[in-house]
Amino acid sequence: MSSPHPTSTHGQSTRVALISVHGDPAVEIGAEEAGGQNVYVRQVGEALAHLGWQVDMFTRKAHAQQAEQVQHCSGCRTIRLTAGPTEFVSRDDIFGYLPQFVDEVLGFQRQEAIQYPLVHTNYWLSSWVGMELKKHQPLAQMHTYHSLGAIKYANVPNIPTIATTRLDIEKKCLEAADCIVATSPQEKAHMRSHLSSLGNIQVIPCGTDIDRYGAMTRAEARQKLGIPPDAKVVFYIGRFDPRKGIETLVRAVAQSQFRENDTLHLIIGGGSRPGEKDGLERDRIEGIVQDLDLANHTQFPGRISNDELPYYYAAADVSVVPSHYEPFGLVAIESMASRTPVIASDVGGLQFTVLPNETGLLVPAKDNAGFAQAIDQILADPVLSKQWGLDARKRVETTFSWQGVAQQLSQLYQQHILSITT
Repeated sequence: MSSPHPTSTHGQSTRVALISVHGDPAVEIGAEEAGGQNVYVRQVGEALAHLGWQVDMFTRKAHAQQAEQVQHCSGCRTIRLTAGPTEFVSRDDIFGYLPQFVDEVLGFQRQEAIQYPLVHTNYWLSSWVGMELKKHQPLAQMHTYHSLGAIKYANVPNIPTIATTRLDIEKKCLEAADCIVATSPQEKAHMRSHLSSLGNIQVIPCGTDIDRYGAMTRAEARQKLGIPPDAKVVFYIGRFDPRKGIETLVRAVAQSQFRENDTLHLIIGGGSRPGEKDGLERDRIEGIVQDLDLANHTQFPGRISNDELPYYYAAADVSVVPSHYEPFGLVAIESMASRTPVIASDVGGLQFTVLPNETGLLVPAKDNAGFAQAIDQILADPVLSKQWGLDARKRVETTFSWQGVAQQLSQLYQQHILSITT
């Protein structure tokens, strides 16, 4: 059993670097291209700090007014490096700035007179940074993919020009990194079938804040949000992106047996500020809502703050995650922690997080009628919904707490740090 308080040979807390080039851990969730990866990196960083690690989380400075460092808690900070213009750059256009990012990490180490024995990289862009850093210093590299290009590109109509580079780097990372952290058994299987039979893969799931979610009753949450007690509430939260399957949800609600009922509320939360990239998808979804005559049933609250989000989950009768692909799906376990059952696409890590007929239902992706039937099943049976919600909470408490995730990562880190120092 490894020590819960990692220390170096000099008795000081061990420093590790979490690298998330495009996913700023300190940014407000819901900002452009900010989602589950940002949450994962920040929550892992803070939870590791509570275990005694000194955690530096490196990301790219995307706006001139952003602070260069953000201290989250004792032992955990975000460090924003200048790599390319200090403005938002889409993840598909960042690769050319990565050599500068590597130089900035190396310069930061020199300036601080430190050297990281381990880096945990996140997403394929950061994996390239980690592999380059290994050429300059002895270190162990852990990596979490967050999504796989081979699966993503099979689900999008337009393949970006960076695709070939991404697929090549993802394969190299699996074979070169000291350990890949898959967030579900399904993601591990996808790596083996789509990337390589080589490489070390360990399954450690994502987590959620079990104290923050589930702290209020449905009645309390609805009172806070001004939602009628007798409402039938269907909730979505996430980016506006065609791959998130929001159109499937809207068309499913249009087919629901409850659509003529004034108590039906469809809440579609999330999205960037007007004029940003995902605004086009939001406009498209709003158009479909109008065409299907669902405007009176549908609310678009926009970006929901971290403080308000637990109320939305708790207020809902059901959360829907209709993604075409999800390697894990943090929304599912946030909802489950809130005692709200989940209807999700039968894809990727959602097959791991959601237990059919126990914590919710799984439906084939893009199946409008299937999602409609699942929504009706839960809305029509409050007793069943409540039981599934209670079982969902139990599953999260036992399997998906950030504290448990950090304990597993801490042990993995210590094993690999030991291997490069002995």
